[in-house]
Amino acid sequence: MSITMMSGLCPSIHSDLLQKGIIKFFVQPQKGKCNPRLYVVPNNLSRCLVFRCYATAKSLHVGGPASGNQVSSAVGGSAKSQRKLLGDNFEMKLEGLFSEIKGMIKMGNKGDALVLLEANYEAVKEQITAGDKTIQEAAILDVIALGYMAIGDFKMVESILNMLNEIVHDLGDDEPLLDSILTHMGSMHSTLGRFDNSMLLYKRALEILERNHGDNSTSLVMPLLGMGKALGSAGRAIKAVDIYNRIISILESNLGAESKEIAVPLNALGNLLIEEGKAEDAENAFMRIVGIYTKLYGKDDQRVGMAMCSLANAKCAKGDADSAIKLYKTALQVLEHSKSMNLDDSILEKTRIDLAELLHAVGREEEGRQLLGECLSTTKKYKGEEDPSFVTHVINLATSYSRSKNYVEAERLLRSSLEIMKRSVGPDDPSVTFVMLQLAVTLYNMGHDEEAEQLALEVLRVREKAFGDTSIPVGEALDCLICIQKRIGRDDDEILHLLKRNLSIQEKAFGHESEQVVETLKKIVFFMDKLGIKDHKLPFQRRLTLLRNKFKQQIQY
Repeated sequence: MSITMMSGLCPSIHSDLLQKGIIKFFVQPQKGKCNPRLYVVPNNLSRCLVFRCYATAKSLHVGGPASGNQVSSAVGGSAKSQRKLLGDNFEMKLEGLFSEIKGMIKMGNKGDALVLLEANYEAVKEQITAGDKTIQEAAILDVIALGYMAIGDFKMVESILNMLNEIVHDLGDDEPLLDSILTHMGSMHSTLGRFDNSMLLYKRALEILERNHGDNSTSLVMPLLGMGKALGSAGRAIKAVDIYNRIISILESNLGAESKEIAVPLNALGNLLIEEGKAEDAENAFMRIVGIYTKLYGKDDQRVGMAMCSLANAKCAKGDADSAIKLYKTALQVLEHSKSMNLDDSILEKTRIDLAELLHAVGREEEGRQLLGECLSTTKKYKGEEDPSFVTHVINLATSYSRSKNYVEAERLLRSSLEIMKRSVGPDDPSVTFVMLQLAVTLYNMGHDEEAEQLALEVLRVREKAFGDTSIPVGEALDCLICIQKRIGRDDDEILHLLKRNLSIQEKAFGHESEQVVETLKKIVFFMDKLGIKDHKLPFQRRLTLLRNKFKQQIQY
């Protein structure tokens, strides 16, 4: 939450939710939770690599002669194109474990899933220590790593990946299911931000599949999708676009131009193009998805509604707000009337919030508030007031009222959500500070400066303890506190100290030449001039002048 100050005088405060006429709503409160996925094995088996409880490769009697039912590759015929498998019994046990872990996580039994993963990890680690570093151990570690990924224990995933790297490095490319394991590893490395490692693994998997199936096989799609995502995340958008276009070409030639499978790379391509500022090209990709789904499933299918939302997002990015609003409304009608969509479905909720955000951005706050109210009433009916999403919707409504300068209603809603959160997570939980700081801003705008200051000080205390003295959340709290204390008339020396502290945080977080730093330098110079400390002011004034000139040149060019 940043505070806008003009000429150092703090005439008003408003959060980043209200800056520049843009309002941002949230589907769920952010508490640092991850949303990882369990990945499916991308080969012709259409199975998941999995392993059942507490067994090791040897205890499963894996590695002997196959008992009959081996599966050949999609490229038929020759002996070279045949892929030996690990044995049906082993694969069935792997599949059983994977299903069991997924079931536990889905039901919220994270503790049981961890016990199962830990036991399997210790068992296979013993085998590896004893010298067994075959494809069997790699397959088991792969599944265990995917389980930890689903739970969100990235430190454990990193440790397992290091073990896997050593094993697969020494395995021959003709090992069964190695391409699938490599693809999983590439995806996990990508999630951890190790894009170079990810690309090496994807390339090896791709080379194996190209040798076995040719360079135009659908077997290549999964590693190619992973490569496209990794390249896009690493900022190599041009190469990522080429990858996605190759996937689309492969699917078109094998499955036809109107195959539903084409929607996956088209969607990834469209999202990447929006990020790259190529909204018109993205619009074409999403229009194609809408057309494919409409022809396959009919105009009232929920998949058509979801594709319309993506198309609306592209139109919004292009600046065509009216068309985007119409599309969102149509999509919302399709989703609401879909037989397979529950009224409290998260997709419906997100669509309403996205549309509400857009309506607020174009000045149609009343329409937007109606949608936010629907989110609130639906959540209250189906999940209850103690559900975290209920608080989110209350905050969203408060934000909307603040934008319309109805601070009285905003205050009422924020106090209500603050009480719910304190009961739910406790008064010292850092997630509570988001509501507290927003309430402080609202109280400031109402002229209740003393209470606003106390709330800002409490936010500062909790965030310092939770995130550290030099963290960005602490900087946000400082920004708010400085503005409030200036209007109250607190000691200028103390305010200057807070400003210098905030400057240090912003330099570290955003860079020494960032817009945030420029704004804070303005305030520092203002207070130094007011206090008459001209000698100390000169370095700050000189730096501010240099940055201002640099920004002017950037605008000119």
